[in-house]
Amino acid sequence: MFDKVLIANRGEIALRIHRACKELGIATVAVHSTADESAMHVRLADESVCVGPPAPKDSYLNIPAIISAAEITGADAIHPGYGFLSENARFAEIVGAHNITFIGPKPEHIRVMGDKIAAKDAIGRAGIPLVPGSTGAVDTLAQADAEAQKIGYPVLVKAAAGGGGRGMKVAHNQAGLAEALSTAKAEAKAAFGDDAVYLEKYLELPRHIELQIIADSHGNVVQLGERDCSLQRRHQKVLEEALSPALTEKERAAIGKTVSKAIDRLGYLGAGTVEFLYENGEFYFIEMNTRLQVEHPITEQVTRTDIVREQISVAAGNRLTFRQEDVVFRGHAIECRINAEHPRTFRPSPGAIDFFHAPGGPGIRFDSAVYSGYKIPPYYDSMIGKLIVYADDRPHCIARLRRALEEIAIIGVDTTVPLFMDLVDDPEFQAGDYNIHWLENWLAREG
Repeated sequence: MFDKVLIANRGEIALRIHRACKELGIATVAVHSTADESAMHVRLADESVCVGPPAPKDSYLNIPAIISAAEITGADAIHPGYGFLSENARFAEIVGAHNITFIGPKPEHIRVMGDKIAAKDAIGRAGIPLVPGSTGAVDTLAQADAEAQKIGYPVLVKAAAGGGGRGMKVAHNQAGLAEALSTAKAEAKAAFGDDAVYLEKYLELPRHIELQIIADSHGNVVQLGERDCSLQRRHQKVLEEALSPALTEKERAAIGKTVSKAIDRLGYLGAGTVEFLYENGEFYFIEMNTRLQVEHPITEQVTRTDIVREQISVAAGNRLTFRQEDVVFRGHAIECRINAEHPRTFRPSPGAIDFFHAPGGPGIRFDSAVYSGYKIPPYYDSMIGKLIVYADDRPHCIARLRRALEEIAIIGVDTTVPLFMDLVDDPEFQAGDYNIHWLENWLAREG
């Protein structure tokens, strides 16, 4: 096992990794910007190193500074968390070149899965079903139109190097394709420095289903079931559930087996998530995230596992502590992303938290790094914390979620708590009857 892990991240995920390390008897190093010098993970870590000013490019994305921090503190591994450098293949290679272990997948898998065209090719060859689409990038309108005619309208123009909904445009017919193509390419170039785009069939009312996997270096692959991430705003997840209220046991077992076989063929190492659109009983691959997901806790709740602990352990060369036959799904879990934002306009609300009280009681977990008096900086993601609720079944879980939302107290900044309090009382949400477009329609309807 490692002696010392440098945590190349901030906020709640840095604190989550710190806790897993301490339970494994591993010393921790926190890196931070000047804006985060009073952050909780910095306070609790065994050592801390300032890696730059507030701007992410000068601190949390500053590879030379992070490598230097690891070397001067004697860290033998780096955990990137999610976001920032977590899916940067070059960073993973540089870490390895300095004889430090990158707690994550092999660089080649990060690189392949970071290019959506290459990822579709690799995943398709491994046996996972794909959304009908172009076989590669499309450069011209004529080429795009020819592919769209084969696929059938409506089509989705997507950035090959995209993420977070940027570089994605829908064309409902031939007339709208030119604008969708030019806009998607321009957005992709601006956001990712790469204007390559491809086409996929646009599914009208799908759900967003993702499967959690983890693999060791001894040939063991385990899938930990699915999460339903369909409640989204502008392609950003807002609330997630495990397991999905839409899948049957037969569908769950079949897609789990398919994904496990594919991941085994790839020779993948560590934690990862294979994401699908699901419609009319069919699964269509959209991407693979080669990192820990924000919503991993709900999977931990329904499987009684510690994904971060296993992630660290397999990176150290150990075998997984459980096999597929040991995984039993129990109960239901829901996660709400509590952000420092206005609950309707979603305008960011950085500033001081004058008072903070986390909800508690049976089945409640609140992953957060804030405290009373903490100042939320304006430079980063606005997440305050993740409210994770577990119960024996979905109705009880929703009731427990409502109770937890009533208990939470965050004074001094706007939060999305009121949004969730309204959402849990909606009959369609309570019935689990929603898709990836439902939340935006609900927001427009509710005002």
